[in-house]
Amino acid sequence: MTRTSIDLNADLGEGFGQWRLTDDEQLLSVVTSANVACGFHAGDAATMRRVCALAVERGVRIGAQVSYRDLAGFGRRSMDVPADELAAEVAYQIGALAVFARAAGGGVAYVKPHGALYNRVVHDEDQAGAVVEGILLTGERLPVLGLPGSRLHATAEKAGLPVVTEAFADRAYTAAGTLVPRRQEGAVISDPGAVVERSVAMARTGVVTSLCGTSVGVRARSLCLHGDTPGAVALARRVREALEASGLRVEAFV
Repeated sequence: MTRTSIDLNADLGEGFGQWRLTDDEQLLSVVTSANVACGFHAGDAATMRRVCALAVERGVRIGAQVSYRDLAGFGRRSMDVPADELAAEVAYQIGALAVFARAAGGGVAYVKPHGALYNRVVHDEDQAGAVVEGILLTGERLPVLGLPGSRLHATAEKAGLPVVTEAFADRAYTAAGTLVPRRQEGAVISDPGAVVERSVAMARTGVVTSLCGTSVGVRARSLCLHGDTPGAVALARRVREALEASGLRVEAFV
């Protein structure tokens, strides 16, 4: 695989009220796309407004990070939500973020599910269809950021929505190319050096070593770093510097 550029995205706006989980201002000086929490797993109106303003100021693309309605569980608990209800909630979240993105002089450029919803739509066609329906309800044909080979991407493509593949620098993979569940030991890569090395390898070759030692193709156009990781800002800077040192341009996919 020959690649000349890569997008660097991070989950931002993940706070609520006085609670702050991510260093949004500093991360927005490093990443090229911002997955902004829309109030269902984290975030609130003031946070969305602030992050959108900062993103537009720095030329960072704004993405709606939609989730199950699960503030207490940070959107990481699997939930059985009827498809019509989930579609409405996805549209609701995108619409809320769009107000603040437009007010800042920008717009919502793409959609990415979060947490349990992200993992669910890899295999669940019903829930994947609900996410796509929710996007279509907004009247915008927004690109969908997600895991290569997912049901979400297959459904989005059938509906005529652009799809963008991503890889995770700080998450372990199974031999099947899915993310290792967070409850399993070794699911999160905590060694900064390993994260940097994996980032460059995935971006340059499209291959990563799974938790069991096999090689897995990832074919990513965007690379994700989690904003809630300890030392996230310093790590993001190291990853970007390493990507650029390898000859890649770090730029948004939209």
